[in-house]
Amino acid sequence: MTLDECFELGFIVKPHGLKGQMVTQLDVDDASTYDRLKTVFLALAATPTKLTAYQIERVNPQAGQRVLLKLRGIERIEEAEPLRGSKLWLPLSELPALGEAQFYFHDVIGFQVIDEKEGALGLVENFYEFPQQDVLAMRYQGQEVLLPVVDELVSHADMEKKQLFVNMPDGLLDIYMNPGAHKNPNAD
Repeated sequence: MTLDECFELGFIVKPHGLKGQMVTQLDVDDASTYDRLKTVFLALAATPTKLTAYQIERVNPQAGQRVLLKLRGIERIEEAEPLRGSKLWLPLSELPALGEAQFYFHDVIGFQVIDEKEGALGLVENFYEFPQQDVLAMRYQGQEVLLPVVDELVSHADMEKKQLFVNMPDGLLDIYMNPGAHKNPNAD
């Protein structure tokens, strides 16, 4: 199994208790979707591109996106501690099915961005995950333009036509194309 065949599920925050359990942070909308996992792949901090399979004994959902994870063969805190910070990966085939208007970020990289007013704008280049929200990065007239990924702005994807439909806020493209023209009048 390689990183290209997987998606990042989350990471191990720290050991929990003395018997090998670990607090993990999942990067998912609903952590309970993954409470029946049988296997997970770990990329240790020392070898971030090498994946090692671990059998899962238990997944206990906690608050938010955190779960307590118990891996087979990890029986003591001393065995769990070296796994701190390790990233958790799953095969792409383990991704839950999505609704018709939903998409996974990795699926729309390279899609044409279509605005409801302006038409074709550019291509999706990347997604950035910030604490406040996720942001779509596209190339527009040679300039990187960032658009928050929220329902009001990112409508849906047409997987067959490889198009991502958006509703750009008025003036956003102007800010990127003419950065000096939009100075804050309240700034010193």
